[in-house]
Amino acid sequence: MLDGYVEALVAHDLTRLPVDRGARFTENGQRLELGDGLWRTVTGKGNYALRIADVERGQAVLMGTVREAGTPTIFILRLKVAARRIAEVETLVIRNQMAAESLDRIREPRRVFFETVPAAERLSRAELARIANMYFSGIERNDGKGSYPIDETCARLENGVVTAGDPALVLGAAAAAALPPRPRTGCLEQFKSGVFFYVTRIRDRRFVAVDPERGLAFAFAFFDNGSGEARHGTLADGRKITSGPSIPWTWQIAEVFKIERGKIGPVESVLHSVPYGMGSGWSSYEQAMSSQPRLD
Repeated sequence: MLDGYVEALVAHDLTRLPVDRGARFTENGQRLELGDGLWRTVTGKGNYALRIADVERGQAVLMGTVREAGTPTIFILRLKVAARRIAEVETLVIRNQMAAESLDRIREPRRVFFETVPAAERLSRAELARIANMYFSGIERNDGKGSYPIDETCARLENGVVTAGDPALVLGAAAAAALPPRPRTGCLEQFKSGVFFYVTRIRDRRFVAVDPERGLAFAFAFFDNGSGEARHGTLADGRKITSGPSIPWTWQIAEVFKIERGKIGPVESVLHSVPYGMGSGWSSYEQAMSSQPRLD
């Protein structure tokens, strides 16, 4: 269904899609008529595609790239499917050429995202979402003193760049060796440092695709970064620093977590700046303002 959507999108041909009457469509949080927005400007497929399927709930997610006016663009697609017909379409179009080009060069997602977890070790949908949500709660007002169920080998790919962990685990040894040498910190080390203190709220946490067979939890969320006094913090080692944006700032994020034996391993995310306090278009105001997770 994901591949069929992309084929129809690139062909600018809605008739190829099995869409329910009254299907709901958003692009970057804005309600549109299906066929509007990126449908008018897309010019081709990209090279990168990470697909996630939640068979029980009929949800499927694509984290990938397309071409828009010939330029590489990050494209996130969520479909809700019932009886092989599309009832919901949620998309993010992240027009960050550098990030999209980086993903296109990587081409293949990490194989671990496709590997199954042994049946005896699989966690429930609720448990996978609970553990992944602890990642968000650990970043929100991060002080280094929280409970962080993160494996020592966790490596994070964010907008096509390795922002935590060993690049060789993400890019392969050869590609990692070509990177400029610089100090690298792991996900767990970052959390324990308190470096994310300026993230004042992570809200509208929606776990829309959970796959117990592969140990995956995919979520949309908004990171609100405080300005003013929230920019001044104390790290776990006692150092006082100023960090984060100087104006009210929100990141809209799509993130997938691989969880095994109760710990978060590989993490992949894409994000872009949106108007401060913006909602997803899929939650009520009360849900959007809450930092409690929602398992769709």
